Amino acid sequence: MNKPVIAIVPLYDEERDSLWMLPGYMDGVIEAGGIPVMLSLVNDDVSLKETAHYFDGFIFAGGDDLNPELYHQAKAEYCGKLNQKRDEMEPKLLKYVLEADKPVLGICRGIQLLNACLGGTLYQDLDQQFHPTCIHRQPAPYDHPSHQVKIVENTPLKDILNQETLMVNSCHHQAICQLAPALKPMAYSDDGLVEAVYLPDKKYVIGYQWHSEMIYKKSDDHLKLFKDFVDNCKK
Repeated sequence: MNKPVIAIVPLYDEERDSLWMLPGYMDGVIEAGGIPVMLSLVNDDVSLKETAHYFDGFIFAGGDDLNPELYHQAKAEYCGKLNQKRDEMEPKLLKYVLEADKPVLGICRGIQLLNACLGGTLYQDLDQQFHPTCIHRQPAPYDHPSHQVKIVENTPLKDILNQETLMVNSCHHQAICQLAPALKPMAYSDDGLVEAVYLPDKKYVIGYQWHSEMIYKKSDDHLKLFKDFVDNCKK
């Protein structure tokens, strides 16, 4: 069987006007048996539709805060830096990918994008709006865990790991507030944030708030998450 080719939405450096990628995303896909390809930030519908059909799976990576307009809110002063190019391209691409029923993995910003595009909302800043008791924005290095999550029974995450908890790293100041109606939760932090979701009506659409791409080399559990995604891109 041919290795699945996985598209990864790029990170964008506005000051340098450059696309870039953290190696963990690419290396995690390779380690799991796939071929990673970083996308451009093309924004026309024809190209995005063709992209959605061309690749075997899609990773929506972390990065800057989502524009709150995507979930029908005004930008608060404590919302962070936005990325217009990604905010314009990613919702369109996600729409076409879901229509094509291709496997999706959303990481950090990626889980937030899933939630916003499917009708949910976000906390624009956890310290201001949620007052967390877990460490959700740990200092570097990011290849060690900062808190645990509790895994929900009868979910894909429970099927993948077959355990009740998972230790995760964490470097985010935004998170899911109101869960999108179509999404189901798969894990919660001890202070009550939704940390993982899936979309039961599609072949494989999963989002994680943590960064497995930064910790999988030291955690077999997080490597399993990459392998499960890539394995489902082969089907």
